[in-house]
Amino acid sequence: MPGLSMAESSGGRDFPAKLTLQVFICTIIAAFGGLMFGYDIGISGGVTSMDDFLEKFFPAVYLKKHEAREDNYCKYDNQFLQLFTSSLYLAAIVSSFIASFFCKKFGRKPTIQAASIFFLAGAVLNAAAVDLGMLIAGRLCLGVGAVPLFISEIAPAKYRGGLNICFQLLITIGILIANLINYATSKVHPYGWRISLGGAAAPAIILAIGSLAIMETPTSLLERGKNEEALRVLRKIRGVENVDKEYSEILNAIELAKQVKHPYRNLMSRSNRPQLICGTVLQFFQQFTGINVVMFYAPVLFQTMGYGSDGSLLSAVVTDSVNVVSTLVAVFLVDIIGRKVLLIEACLQMLVAQSIMGRILAVHLKSTNIMPGGSAKLVVILICVFVSGFAWSWGPLGWLIPSEIFPLETRSAGFFFAVSMNMFCTFLVAQAFLTMLCHMRSGIFFFFAAWIVVMGIFAIFFLPETKGIPIDEMNERVWKKHWFWKRYYKGSEINKRRQEIQDKSEEESLE
Repeated sequence: MPGLSMAESSGGRDFPAKLTLQVFICTIIAAFGGLMFGYDIGISGGVTSMDDFLEKFFPAVYLKKHEAREDNYCKYDNQFLQLFTSSLYLAAIVSSFIASFFCKKFGRKPTIQAASIFFLAGAVLNAAAVDLGMLIAGRLCLGVGAVPLFISEIAPAKYRGGLNICFQLLITIGILIANLINYATSKVHPYGWRISLGGAAAPAIILAIGSLAIMETPTSLLERGKNEEALRVLRKIRGVENVDKEYSEILNAIELAKQVKHPYRNLMSRSNRPQLICGTVLQFFQQFTGINVVMFYAPVLFQTMGYGSDGSLLSAVVTDSVNVVSTLVAVFLVDIIGRKVLLIEACLQMLVAQSIMGRILAVHLKSTNIMPGGSAKLVVILICVFVSGFAWSWGPLGWLIPSEIFPLETRSAGFFFAVSMNMFCTFLVAQAFLTMLCHMRSGIFFFFAAWIVVMGIFAIFFLPETKGIPIDEMNERVWKKHWFWKRYYKGSEINKRRQEIQDKSEEESLE
């Protein structure tokens, strides 16, 4: 896609750039990390509804599922079954902490390569599992990734939102592919589940090979003193020769970052609190929309409503298709209408869908009955409405915004905290959902609906708009002008130093 030109306004300084073929290719390859993540989300829910899998690893759940009068809400309530799904996210917390140091010392590209190797090892362990320990070990190997940071740093600011959402788009495609595979392998006895779990190796191999072709980000190169290579790469990915202003901007940000010897400690300072709060709270809210209740356990949830095993997997494929198409909406709109509009609209949409679903289940789905066909189909439609709202808002933007709001000196540390919050909340929801479903029954939908109200209020009043703002100018043009967060910058020493460097840069530009 070379030749599509644009100019970035950077606090009065223009950054000439094109959306080059190199950036587009690097984005797609890096976004395969999202495909790996999405495949795993989709595959785990489908596999846990397969009788062959349950009989081998979770015989108690298998027996309970086939009882004459099984409880619709409690038949999958098993802590070890939930641990199979949630264990990946415990590993992701640890790996994201290690990745934050690995990124800084060795670069973004090697971090992506390492992630693909661990994911491949996890897929092999899962496919070959002979006991629960081996199964969980494989899941732990899958919990790696640091891709959104790479995309944010390499993309031109005007297109950063849409390109970054390619990561979320590949997540949704991964979920869809996983459920299509589950639908096919559910008829392959007794090893269909092995095919499903082993299929995770395919995107890992693609990412491992494709990562050889991607370029390291200019920011990462400059952090490690490779100035000439950084300038060459910046010219190549921007498609123009005149990149001096952007190069100078990155250098200034790195000079400021070098003043910070302890980024994790500095992240707790008053002037970095707005980004830390917003980045972590967004990730918390993303999981407490209830989306992973649908994505992890869609086949289980549809079986609870009376669909057969094949019918439940097919219904999950339908919702996943909606997920993919709706994410494309975000790709095209996020850099046109902005982040906040999508977030707020989706809160209204998800709130209505969750509330009506909860009401229908409360009236029509009791402990041992089968839900009437018309009501079950309406719930599937409402789930599609809910998923579409999430897919063009809190899904992709929950990753995009934290990857673009932190200053360079705390970017890796800040993104670690954001990812860790996401993974911890994902673990919490995945580990607790089936138990919550058993005890709260239809009330679980109202539980998540209440959180959607809270996150809508947060988006309206406390989340600034970041559309079109260069990543290294967020402080000056976003946080210091926000009605609430600007109070955190008064008297900040790091902010004074930032201003000194910016003033020096402007003087050099005038000379």
